[in-house]
Amino acid sequence: MNIEHHQVVSREEWLAARREHLAHEKAFTRERDKLSAERRALPWVKIEKPYRFQGSHGELSLADLFGGRSQLIIYHFMFGPGWTEGCQGCSFLSDHIDGANQHLAHHDVAVVAVSRAPFSEFQPFKRRMGWAFDWVSSQDCDFNYDFGVSLKTEDSAAGKATYNYEKTDTTEGELPGLSVFYRNEAGDIFHTYSTYARGLDILVGTYNYLDLTPKGRNEDEIMDWVRHHDKYEEARPKGCCHS
Repeated sequence: MNIEHHQVVSREEWLAARREHLAHEKAFTRERDKLSAERRALPWVKIEKPYRFQGSHGELSLADLFGGRSQLIIYHFMFGPGWTEGCQGCSFLSDHIDGANQHLAHHDVAVVAVSRAPFSEFQPFKRRMGWAFDWVSSQDCDFNYDFGVSLKTEDSAAGKATYNYEKTDTTEGELPGLSVFYRNEAGDIFHTYSTYARGLDILVGTYNYLDLTPKGRNEDEIMDWVRHHDKYEEARPKGCCHS
């Protein structure tokens, strides 16, 4: 769409077009509610493996990450061993976590970021970004591999690597995702949902704002304009990478 030559009409014509679009918006809202209900009705898988994480006070279990709540959202943040910066796309999404967490923390939901890098390696970056949400390391367990966000070199080389529930030819070792868990009163933990790639869009509030504007997301490739929030005055980087 050429925004400089956009159709301009009278207020009455605009209202007619807007009412027609409103009908589509309402239909979409109903379909989204239906999809959310379908998501909540998905079957669960009981977690049997004793995953161990590293946090600011030492070793943590998966149960510890719930922080006394019954629901846990884990954001699989792309930060691999030896990296000095987190993925730009993951950082963009994570800029939205603390605001939501002010409310989620009071509604029986814990939100924790998990990365495969050692805990000490991403602390400087977290401080630089000014984030308050919990962020732990899965360095010494299979968590990232089991939940499809870290790819083993040998699997990629053999063409057996999968991401977002299908085979992938990507050579990227770390990928983004989100997983949800439930803990019952007996202490049993269940995996209820995971999503990857464009399924993460719903977490990016900035995109929801942009979708309301005349230029929309205004990007040639997904997130090609995004930078770490302290780098917008620098030359525009491309893609989602680490240093």
